[in-house]
Amino acid sequence: MSRLESIVEDLKSLPPSGLEVAAGLVHQLKRISEEDRQTVLAQTFGSLSPEDADAMEKAIEEGCEKIESE
Repeated sequence: MSRLESIVEDLKSLPPSGLEVAAGLVHQLKRISEEDRQTVLAQTFGSLSPEDADAMEKAIEEGCEKIESE
């Protein structure tokens, strides 16, 4: 199953309210340009303390699926 097919299957299992949230996020991704992304990144850089950044990184690593290539 391709990555896209997997995402579509996940979307199919969402309740209507979750689907609305997902649709909003996808539409936001489509609208922002690379220049805008870089601007937002530059504006938020350094806004977390090192401790908060470490905690966020740990949460992401523990809560996200890891995909390993062969």
